[in-house]
Amino acid sequence: MLTPNRSLQALLFATGAYALFPDCTNGPLKNETICNASASPIDRAKSLVALYTLEEKINATSSGSPGVARLGIPPYQWWNEGLHGIAGPYTNFSTQGEYSYSTSFPQPILMGAAFDDALITEVAKVISTEARAFNNANRTGLDFWTPNINPFRDPRWGRGQETPGEDSYHLSSYVQALIHGLQGDATDPYKRVVATCKHYVGYDIEDWNGNLRYQNDVQISQQDLVEYYLVPFQACVNANVGAFMCSYNAVNGVPTCADPYLLQTVLREHWGWTNEEQWVTSDCDAVQNIFLPHEWSATREQAVADSLIAGTDIDCGTYMQEHLPGAFAQGLVNETVIDQALIRQYSSLVRLGWFDSAESQPYRQLGWNTVATNASQALARKAAAEGIVLLKNDGVLPLSLDSSISLGLFGDWANATTQLLGNYAGVGTYLHSPLYAAQQLNVTINYAGGNPGGQGDPTTNGWSSIKPAIVTSDVLMYIGGIDNSAEEEGHDRTSLQWTGAQLDIIGQLADTGKPTIVVVMGGGQIDSSILANNPNVSAILWAGYPGQDGGSAIMDIITGKSAPAGRLPQTQYPSNYISQVPMTDMALRPGKNNPGRTYKWYNGTAVYEFGFGMHYTNFSANITSQLQQSYTISDLVSSCNATGGFLERCPFTSVEIDVSNTGTTTSDYVTLGYIAGTFGPAPYPKSSLVAYTRIFNIAGGASDTATLNLTLASLARVDEMGNKVLYPGDYSLMIDNGPLASVNFTLKGQQAVLDVWPQPPANRTGKGVSGFEGYFVAGFGSEQEVV
Repeated sequence: MLTPNRSLQALLFATGAYALFPDCTNGPLKNETICNASASPIDRAKSLVALYTLEEKINATSSGSPGVARLGIPPYQWWNEGLHGIAGPYTNFSTQGEYSYSTSFPQPILMGAAFDDALITEVAKVISTEARAFNNANRTGLDFWTPNINPFRDPRWGRGQETPGEDSYHLSSYVQALIHGLQGDATDPYKRVVATCKHYVGYDIEDWNGNLRYQNDVQISQQDLVEYYLVPFQACVNANVGAFMCSYNAVNGVPTCADPYLLQTVLREHWGWTNEEQWVTSDCDAVQNIFLPHEWSATREQAVADSLIAGTDIDCGTYMQEHLPGAFAQGLVNETVIDQALIRQYSSLVRLGWFDSAESQPYRQLGWNTVATNASQALARKAAAEGIVLLKNDGVLPLSLDSSISLGLFGDWANATTQLLGNYAGVGTYLHSPLYAAQQLNVTINYAGGNPGGQGDPTTNGWSSIKPAIVTSDVLMYIGGIDNSAEEEGHDRTSLQWTGAQLDIIGQLADTGKPTIVVVMGGGQIDSSILANNPNVSAILWAGYPGQDGGSAIMDIITGKSAPAGRLPQTQYPSNYISQVPMTDMALRPGKNNPGRTYKWYNGTAVYEFGFGMHYTNFSANITSQLQQSYTISDLVSSCNATGGFLERCPFTSVEIDVSNTGTTTSDYVTLGYIAGTFGPAPYPKSSLVAYTRIFNIAGGASDTATLNLTLASLARVDEMGNKVLYPGDYSLMIDNGPLASVNFTLKGQQAVLDVWPQPPANRTGKGVSGFEGYFVAGFGSEQEVV
C-alpha cells in the first residue's frame, strides 16, 4: 500500500511533473527559516530537516525522493543527465511541439579532441540554460549526474566515449571549464544547475571477460591512484562542484560508497570539499552492491549504515529507504548522520533557488524560446568540427567540389542518424547524417545504401550496391567504425580491429585508384594501421560521435569550410594490445604482462599518438619567453603563497610561444605543452601534458602567440606513498608531439614535498556474507596482485 507521500510522488511522476517547487508564500513552511531568503543555506536546510520525522528523513535518502506532503515539500528527482545535452531517464520530452527536443552536442570524447576549454564552457552554458527551461516547465530536475570524468585508461572501455580522453591533466582542465558553464560563477546568488563528478573512483571496466562492474575490486597503487585516477576528481573539487557520485567497484578491497577513506579522509578532509551544500550520491543500486556481490557488509542493514556513515548522502535506488529502519532499530546508525546527509541535500536546493520565489530569479524566467536557438545549433556544429582529427592526407583534402564531381558514399555510418549521438543522449533538434550533408552540396551523390560490410554483419548479400556506386563516382568516401552496439555502458570492447568485412569494402574502394577517404567513427580508437599504410587510401579522419549536426561538421572538414585542428585525445594502440594486458591490470607503468598505459608509459609503437593531428597547412613554433637555465627548489617553494594550503597550485612561470602558419590555408592550432626529463622516481614518463591552448584562424603566412601557464604541479612527480614532490633534475618543456620547439632547464637543491598524502587505514577487509563464500568470482584476467 502506498503512503500519502508515495501516492503524491507516483501521481506527479506519472503526469510528467518532475520539478515542482515548494510554496514559501502561502504554504505550510511560509513562516519557517527554510523560507527566509536572507538566512544562510545551512540554517535554512537545518530548519527544514528539524521538522521531519525519522520516517520522512529515511524516505528522503532516495534519488526519487517522495517529498513531505504535510509540509508542502513536493517529490524531487535528483537523477537527471546532461552529458552532452539534457537527456533521460527523467527528462520529459513531449512528443511534438514545444519541449520535444533540445540541443545535442558531440560526445565528450570528440569535444575533448578540440582542446578548447572556452568551447566547453559555452557548451555547458547552453546545457544548463536548456535544463533550466525544461525545469521551469516541470520536465526535468536541477541536479545533473554529469560529467563522467574517469580517465579513458584502456581503449576497450565501453564508456570511454563519455570522457574527454586518457590524459589526467587534460581531463582536469576540461572538467573545470565544464563545471563553470554548468553551475555558473561561485559568486552568483543562484547556481544554474548542480553538476556531479562521476564515478569516484577507479571505475573503467563494464563487463570485460566476466569482470563485472558491480563486483570488481580494482587494485591500484597509491602512486597511480594519486598520479592518475584521482587527478580529475581533485579538479572537480577545485571547481567547487556540487556533487560526487561514488562508483560500483571496490578499490583495494573497499566498495567506494562505503569507504570513509575516499569519501571522508581524501574528499572532504584532505581536499577540503566541505561546503554544506556538497553531497555524494551512489551510482544506481551501488548501496545494495555493498551487501551483494561485494560482501563488504554482512547484512542489508549494515550495508546501508556503512554507506551513510562513510559519507554517501543519497542512494540512487530504494535500498536505504527499505533497510534504514532496520539499521536504526539495531543501533547501527544514529539520526545525526542522516541529518547531515539531508542538510547537504537541502542546502544544495537552497543554492538552486528551489525555495525562493520565481520573480527574484533570472533562471526561473527561462522558457522554450531559450532552447535549441540558432546560436546553440551553430555551436553544436562548431564543437564537432573543432574536434574532428585529420590522421592522414595525401593532398586530396580539402575536396574541391563542383557540379561536375560525383561523390560515392559507403559504410554503415554514411546515413547515420541516432548513431551520431552515442549514449546518454536526449532528443536532438535534428539528425543530419553525412549523406544529408553531402546532398546539400553542389555534387552528384551515389549512395551505396543499406549496410554493406558494416560492423557485426559478415554476410555479403547486401554488397550488390557497391559496384554501381564505385563505377559512377569520382571520389569515394567510406564512413564507418564502431557505435553503441560495440561500446556502451555495461559493454566493453573485445577487439581494437576493423572487421574483415569493413576492410574488404575499403580495400575494394582503394583498389580502384580513385581518391578514397575513410572517416572513422566511434569513441574508442580502432587500429587503422592497415589504412595508414595503404598508399591508395588518400585520407583518414576520426570523427567520434559528432552529435546532431555531425554529418554537416564532417562535410565542413572534407570540403575545407572548416580546417581540421583537432588532436587525438587517446593513444591509438595496435590491435595486438588486447593480448598484451588484461583490462583489470590497473597499473600504468610497464611491467609483467603490461606494456604500459597511455602515451606516458606505453613502451610499444602507437599507430597514432595521443595529441596527433594534421592540418591543411603547416606550422612552426618558437618559444619566445625563455625559461631560466636553472631554478632552486627552495626558492620556488618559499616564494609560493599556497592556495588553500596546496603548494602544487602555485605559479611557476608563463611561457609564450610564437606559432607561425607557414602554409596558405587559414587554420586553428592547438598548442600542447609537455614536460619530460630525468627527475623523481624511475621509471620516467616519456612526457606529461602540463598545459594547452587553442589559437584561432591563423592565416597563411601569419603568426599568433600562445601562452601556457605552468604551476609547480607541472613539474611535480608522485612518489610511492602518493606524496607530490618537487625533485631536482633535468627538465625539458616541449611544444607539440614533434616537438616543434623545446627548451631545457634544471631544478637544483633538495627535493620538496608539495602535498603529503593521507594513508589508508591498515584494515580494509570486509565482513563477508554467510553462505556466499567463494560464490562471486571474477572472470579471466582478474588475478591481480593485491596492493
